[in-house]
Amino acid sequence: MNYDVVIVGAGPAGLACAIALKQQDATLTVCVLEKASEIGGHILSGAVLEPTALTELIPDWQQLDVPLETPVTEDAFFYLSEKKSYALPTPKTMQNHGNYIIRLSHLCVWLAKYAETLGVEIYAGFTGSELVFDTTQNKVCGIKTGDFGLDKHGQPTERHQPGMELLGKVVILAEGCRGSLSKQAMARFNLLSQHSPQTYAIGLKEVWQIPAAQHQIGKVIHTVGWPLDHRTYGGSFIYHLNKEQVALGLVIGLDYRNPYLDTHAELQRMKNHSLFATLLNGGERIAYGARALVEGGWQALPTMHFPGGLLVGDSAGLINVPKIKGIHQALRAGRLAAEVATQHIKTQLSLEHYTERLRQSDIGKELYRVRNIRPAFKKGLWCGMAYAALDTYVLHGHTPWTFKHTFDHLHLQHKNNAKLIHYPKPDGKLTFDKMSSVQLTNTFHAEDQPCHLQLSDPTRAIKINLEYYDAPEQRYCPAGVYEIIKNANQPPYLQINAGNCIHCKTCDIKDPMQNITWQVPEGGQGPRYPGL
Repeated sequence: MNYDVVIVGAGPAGLACAIALKQQDATLTVCVLEKASEIGGHILSGAVLEPTALTELIPDWQQLDVPLETPVTEDAFFYLSEKKSYALPTPKTMQNHGNYIIRLSHLCVWLAKYAETLGVEIYAGFTGSELVFDTTQNKVCGIKTGDFGLDKHGQPTERHQPGMELLGKVVILAEGCRGSLSKQAMARFNLLSQHSPQTYAIGLKEVWQIPAAQHQIGKVIHTVGWPLDHRTYGGSFIYHLNKEQVALGLVIGLDYRNPYLDTHAELQRMKNHSLFATLLNGGERIAYGARALVEGGWQALPTMHFPGGLLVGDSAGLINVPKIKGIHQALRAGRLAAEVATQHIKTQLSLEHYTERLRQSDIGKELYRVRNIRPAFKKGLWCGMAYAALDTYVLHGHTPWTFKHTFDHLHLQHKNNAKLIHYPKPDGKLTFDKMSSVQLTNTFHAEDQPCHLQLSDPTRAIKINLEYYDAPEQRYCPAGVYEIIKNANQPPYLQINAGNCIHCKTCDIKDPMQNITWQVPEGGQGPRYPGL
């Protein structure tokens, strides 16, 4: 199938790009591929939207039925100890006057419908598994969807889902954080050379229905401190949605040190704090999910163009971490990519202009001003907060230095040097076990498909991960995918429960030996988030 532009990923960046392409030239043929079974099915974000970029994309959105229903009414910022909370001034970068609390999946559903009215073709339930290359020009000329349902001899079974090629004059990768095709492009064209390593976090989120008396529609709360120790970057949030619901979550930097840290258990024990427990008392948990986040910022930006294609959104690492926002950056990048792609198709202008144009745009300027704040926290919470205040209010990001990142997986301590963390037993009312949480994600994977979590060397799981780090994959995975089985009659071994996978991709990032590769499973599988 041939198109002018093929876009992989129906998140805000990919859909914004598709819309902008049609706005610039309605005759362009545009295809968007989405691996979830339906648009928005794999979308998870906090989320508070800064609407400026949406206005730039669709100037009359306020006259349309865009699902931006909850304007922010109040900001609050706290430092938490285990028992108490201390109100602090809300940092300038985190103030949300004029912004909206949204469900990003709902916004993506709306953007997809809007794109289709312009003539964009959108196909949900199809995975982009490989880049297609024009070997004569060493350029990407399309993508191949997954070829699933083969037996061990490579022969098609009754449920064979054959792959197909979608060819385009330009391929836009908008896969989100740690995208599989983005990794292929970065490796093939060396897009990460001369850049600081990328750094990541995992964000875990729940949605609760709470009593009306405890609900304050439009209120936004952020915290730092407990349950994380002062050497672990992260913080929590509470967003009061409409319909007497709240979204709450915890973000944990994946450069954490303690191999005994359990991401899901940290979220659960966080809710025992009075700030959360009082709010949730009498409520019901209705949704759960998790995903990895890019946090490297300016210095970790890859080269964002490659022969035949462009990177946008989280695939390019555009989140503004101190602002705790990336949706507006994704929308802007989608528009810019559409402009460059259109010029390339019409005039053969090189795609190489994209990276520099993005760096010089409002997207790059915003990231440049805050580039040193996230890495400053490697010295601990208090040093990080002190530097953030200095950089924000005095230096305004105009410094002659740029701090660098290091790879997240290199930070894990040996198990003998780490403190064991004792987590309270879930009570089934406020706190929950992993399996009951996974049930809320509606995740599904066909049992007879090949495992999409591949080990480069299976022996490392025991000889290194278990022996040196007590198998941290059992704890950094928020869905119970990795399990060490110990029986009296045989050596311990790693069992991979791939059916539990909610596609957060933390394992692809945090494994201490980089031994795990997350590959796309069969199309339409994975979580099906209900309005996260």
